[in-house]
Amino acid sequence: MAGNFWQSSHSQQWILDRQDLIRERQYDLQILTEEEYQKVFIFFANVIQVLGEQLKLRQQVIATATVYFKRFYARNSLKNIDPLLLAPTCILLASKVEEFGVISNSRLISICQSVIKSKFSYAYTTDFPYRTNHILECEFYLLENLDCCLIVYQPYRPLLQLVQDMGHDDQLLTLSWRIVNDSLRTDVCLLYPPYQIAIACLQIACVILQKDSQKSWFAELNVDLDKVQEIVRAIVNLFELWKDWKEKDEIQMLLAKIPKPKPAPQR
Repeated sequence: MAGNFWQSSHSQQWILDRQDLIRERQYDLQILTEEEYQKVFIFFANVIQVLGEQLKLRQQVIATATVYFKRFYARNSLKNIDPLLLAPTCILLASKVEEFGVISNSRLISICQSVIKSKFSYAYTTDFPYRTNHILECEFYLLENLDCCLIVYQPYRPLLQLVQDMGHDDQLLTLSWRIVNDSLRTDVCLLYPPYQIAIACLQIACVILQKDSQKSWFAELNVDLDKVQEIVRAIVNLFELWKDWKEKDEIQMLLAKIPKPKPAPQR
């Protein structure tokens, strides 16, 4: 693993430009509005989170899977691969890369089937349609599209160091950790280095907990505060979207609207 973020493939290949990201999404944004597109990705981040929790994965593995999912669609349309197939494929790959241990294919499929039936029946009226061979084939396609850049630096480690430096506070750490988890439902993991995301999440947590005394600590940080404020805005916008979104009422309509992959020719 690259010990230094700045020398890693994450830094050199996967901190993307916002304009490039918008350009790559043009096909999907002819069918979905920007808000609908964001809602689709929030939904599938939730699917990955629930699958990961059912498989008893660490949060780091779930976060890496979510980043793989977002990276794939940063370079591809939703019509290239069904997100419902890509989500468990990202979990399978992330569990290997994060050295969590191999998830058996049969266990992954059975968890997908039970989760879709029990937790997401409001979105899907049919059973989980994929089998092991689909996931293994999809994994090759995912690896190719990630250009085999599989090490993902997450904001959790810099966050721990920052909270330690601030004078350890369990309440602050717990809240900012949750906000880092929420940030995976935005594009910030594609656009900014993890330490900037950690600072932004810590700043939001300080505002929520009314820790005004920390303002001078933030002012002394040697960091691009404009970038940090852009991340703060993206996460606050997510919270605003969440507040009014009735996911259970809307998601079937959104999933029906997304462009579908053409079925593979029958062999």
